[in-house]
Amino acid sequence: MSELRRYRRKEATLISAVQLDLDTEGFTYRKWGGEQFCKPGDWIVDNGGDVYTIDQETFRRTYREVEAGRYTKSTPVWAERAEVSGVIKTKEGETHYEAGDYLVYNAAERCDGYAMSPDKFRQLYELLKSEMPG
Repeated sequence: MSELRRYRRKEATLISAVQLDLDTEGFTYRKWGGEQFCKPGDWIVDNGGDVYTIDQETFRRTYREVEAGRYTKSTPVWAERAEVSGVIKTKEGETHYEAGDYLVYNAAERCDGYAMSPDKFRQLYELLKSEMPG
């Protein structure tokens, strides 16, 4: 893997989200090459037309509400480029990725992670100033 570096979500990239706060056992769905599971209390998000779920605890810890139903990621992430294709386990299931994709983590210990394409990553995230050389 390449070097793990810290990034922040770009300010203009808000998501829409609603919590699955219903008496339900949750549901499964297919995305990112694997089966995902939405548990009661998890969040269903629309990230610029890309719809998926986020674990309840992760959402609570990493997002803040900007206006009714609109949220921004308020904590930094750690990310690295994948050198080979593979699969990353997520709190919702698993994501298949290709060499060159970004592995993104909500913790420096490389946990609570997910994968995304380089184009999507660059659209949503920017390197923290403290990570920039010189």
